[in-house]
Amino acid sequence: MTPTPTPTQTPTVRLTVAQALVRFLARQYTERDGHRQRLIAATWGIFGHGNVAGIGQALLEAGREEMPFLQGRNEQAMVHAAVGYARQSGRLSAHAVTTSIGPGATNLVTGAALATINRIPVLLLPGDAFATRPADPVLQQLEVPHAGDVSVNDTLRPVSRHFDRITRPEALIPAALQAVRVLTDPVSTGAVTLALPQDVQAEAYDWPEEFFAERVWGVRRPRPDRTELAQAARAVRGCARPLIIAGGGIRHSAAGAALAEFAEATGIPVASTQAGKGALPWDHPADVGGIGHTGTATADALARGADLVIAAGTRLTDFTTASATLFQDPGVRFLGLNLDPYDAHKLAARPLVCDARAGLEELGAEVAGYRVDPPYEAAYKEGKRAWERLVDRAYAAPDEDSVPTQAQVLGLLDGLVDGDDILINAAGSLPGDLHKLWRARSADQYHVEYGYSCMGYEIPAAIGTALAAPGRPVWALVGDGTYLMNPTEIVTAVQEGIPVRLVILDNQGYASIGGLSEAVGAEGFATAYRFRAVDGSYSGAPLPLDLAANAASLGMAVMRPRTIGDLRKALAEARAADRPTCVYAQTRTPDTVSGPPPAQAWWDVPVAETATRASAAQAREEYDRQAAQRRRHL
Repeated sequence: MTPTPTPTQTPTVRLTVAQALVRFLARQYTERDGHRQRLIAATWGIFGHGNVAGIGQALLEAGREEMPFLQGRNEQAMVHAAVGYARQSGRLSAHAVTTSIGPGATNLVTGAALATINRIPVLLLPGDAFATRPADPVLQQLEVPHAGDVSVNDTLRPVSRHFDRITRPEALIPAALQAVRVLTDPVSTGAVTLALPQDVQAEAYDWPEEFFAERVWGVRRPRPDRTELAQAARAVRGCARPLIIAGGGIRHSAAGAALAEFAEATGIPVASTQAGKGALPWDHPADVGGIGHTGTATADALARGADLVIAAGTRLTDFTTASATLFQDPGVRFLGLNLDPYDAHKLAARPLVCDARAGLEELGAEVAGYRVDPPYEAAYKEGKRAWERLVDRAYAAPDEDSVPTQAQVLGLLDGLVDGDDILINAAGSLPGDLHKLWRARSADQYHVEYGYSCMGYEIPAAIGTALAAPGRPVWALVGDGTYLMNPTEIVTAVQEGIPVRLVILDNQGYASIGGLSEAVGAEGFATAYRFRAVDGSYSGAPLPLDLAANAASLGMAVMRPRTIGDLRKALAEARAADRPTCVYAQTRTPDTVSGPPPAQAWWDVPVAETATRASAAQAREEYDRQAAQRRRHL
């Protein structure tokens, strides 16, 4: 009789759930094009009773070599910093963020939404209420009488690309593997949440050692389908006035060189979204600048007359399409070159579902010999030159002793930086001015977060970006409204010795929304930073805010230039600084000559259909006129 074989004993190691998670994350890598890097390069954290004894203890025990730790001041800001790091790292390396339960966890929601909308990987590890419920409720626990398994962490479900709650130690193994799968998937990536009940974090388990083996996750470059590629090539060969819209997918795919080669071979002009600006350097002959509501006159005119729009790596948001009013040619057709089929089919496009670099390379080979007619090429190049003259006018300073406009601040910065510098912005009037005016010199210089356009993103994102690009000058450009939203991570920059450059443009209020408010008949209501007047409106004297003093109190070196000459020197000094430095610029309202060109395309913000005030009635007339141009592309 043959004896029954004894099963081989799987080697195990006894660790807490938190210790096992940290050890697992430290051994995950990504690889693309033969380049390998660590997936989770560091963990941000703020500790409370929901994570201090679990993840906190595990990070302490792991040490800096296994899992570097970064101390944050605001949970939302920690996610922004992680996003800045991952974006600068080409989505190939990311950060984790740990919080306690309750408000610490819910503070993640805004950052998670931003990460998911922008398709940027970040791992969220919020503490959760007890899984075993020894005392119910615990401090900061939300009670939902009709659903005992719901906690505040469920607010993260709709803003996460993947969500799981680890209620048993052994459940961590499949959950962690799924989390990393999503983080490294170029189509599905975004915020990934593993909710960690505080008792489970501290519970020990015998883990198979295989769980902690190094794993390398290949980041795919899907090639185009041959049939789709042939159809796309026929569409290109059959058009006379094509236009490429370069979106963030060009950057994520590192497809700038492939885009340049395609544009140079075909003569097709390239316009860019906020996320795609810099896909071609500003002085490339085919680059015609930003497109849409904040775009250039050149790009928007080309879009209105285009008979084929190649949407490469873009989600085609309303700013890009001018709220579906931009593409006016009766026979216009769209080619959606995108990794995500959902985006590739937008505007009834002919899809080309693939990696942006692979798609441009193969499409270029298929259309070899095609080139736009010389008059079309000559016309858009002349339009580009005309727009650059407008940029020069907006940047020009009348004299060294005048107070700068916002555009002139950008002009001084434009004259100072080179391709190493990185500019970060997200909200207010700056994104519009930057999209129209900024001359991007490198593929990663222009870092404007406009998927969520989140006030308060810039300072923490600058920290994350600087961690991913050590030695390069990183600038956070913020208005006064944005600064007041989220200045606390200045303390982190000071603590870690990260020499971010902060430029505060103080125009005493919400300038962007103030302008929009005037345009839609709301008369700038509650958009200025002023005391209440006798009539109850916010039209009194300006508030005595000193944002420079605030930044100094948080540890920054601060300069207060008053004139254009002073500002020129201050920016140069900030660029050379080896510590976190702030340049505080009080700006003046531009006149009709020195200001940036107005919007070259519409944006749909509904206006009151009935109103007693004349301003709203007039705004509605203009709204109806613009909305009548909206099209359904079928």
